Amino acid sequence: MLPKIPPMLLLFSTLCVFLQTTASGGLKVGAQPIGVCYGTFANSQPSAQEAVSLVQSVGIESMRFYGPDHNALQALENTDVQVILGVPNDELEYVASSQDNANQWIQGNVRIYPQVKFRYIVVGNGIDPMMDSTTSEFAQFLLPALQNIQTAISASGLHNTIKVTTAFDQTEILHQSLPPSQGEFRVEMLGFIVPIISFLQKNNAPILVNLHPFFDYIHHMPNNPPELGSSSQGKQDVRLQYALFKISKKPVLQDGPLGYTNVFDAMVDSVYSALEKTGASSLDVVVSEIGWPTAAWPEANVTANIQNAATHNNGLINHVRTRGTPKRPQKRIETYIYALFDENLKGYDDESQRHWGIFWNNKQAKYQINFARK
Repeated sequence: MLPKIPPMLLLFSTLCVFLQTTASGGLKVGAQPIGVCYGTFANSQPSAQEAVSLVQSVGIESMRFYGPDHNALQALENTDVQVILGVPNDELEYVASSQDNANQWIQGNVRIYPQVKFRYIVVGNGIDPMMDSTTSEFAQFLLPALQNIQTAISASGLHNTIKVTTAFDQTEILHQSLPPSQGEFRVEMLGFIVPIISFLQKNNAPILVNLHPFFDYIHHMPNNPPELGSSSQGKQDVRLQYALFKISKKPVLQDGPLGYTNVFDAMVDSVYSALEKTGASSLDVVVSEIGWPTAAWPEANVTANIQNAATHNNGLINHVRTRGTPKRPQKRIETYIYALFDENLKGYDDESQRHWGIFWNNKQAKYQINFARK
């Protein structure tokens, strides 16, 4: 979800898909997956069954749901595709209000599919307790919902294979993110987020974080410093290169002994720094939303195009497959690219929200991209 603009990529009829680059089977938070979100807010996409077939045909090994999709779950039975299942924001009050409700939710959406390989239950997405947030009404229910879902998972004997977690937006939860070492949570959020972080630590679950480098670049937000545009590296837009993984050698951002060549690393490390300041340095970070649109409103179309989307997403895949961040170089980041298809019913007043797909609705790739394990 993005600050000061309509929520992005959080509709509950959305599926996410991700490719796991290590052997399937069992929960491996330390494995190195890379993935792609499958948003379904559209009226012209392939069916859920066709989507599952596409996922399998291109080598994607896991799917993430923001809310239950029973057609897709049925199609996933007896496959090797792992599933990350979300509890939508508008169902948090229900599962938080009683343990029986949470038990019924798990029974009706997880246990009835014993042949589906569930990986995570993601309780809520982009929850922000601040009064001006579109998700503030759900904040009071998040922690009890997490606790009740965890209890239901444990009672079902699934706690060794399924982790319970939630997803936040990096720009919403951090007061400061630049330089990355100074990353810290907003003071007014500490009472809300610290107990959730403690819950995740107790249950050895990762924290999911949504990153949006495209909007960071377009809106001159802090993670992509405006002063990079006046760099001495010729007439090239260094800020854009920094966002698109096009700087491979000399860092453009120096943070003490750590140098940054891309905004992805800087955004992730700012979250690691914030976690360290709350005593949660052992917590893993999963990047649950990131991508680049192929079209946008007229003023942004010079940046939102197929070439830049291909550069960003292929650069991202190569980066997270081969290395970690400067802060944690040995810890490659589990990452989900948005999105599998365009979504013609999204957008509010923002045309770019409809054009994040990697594939056209005829299932042909917009640009060359490799999901096969190496």
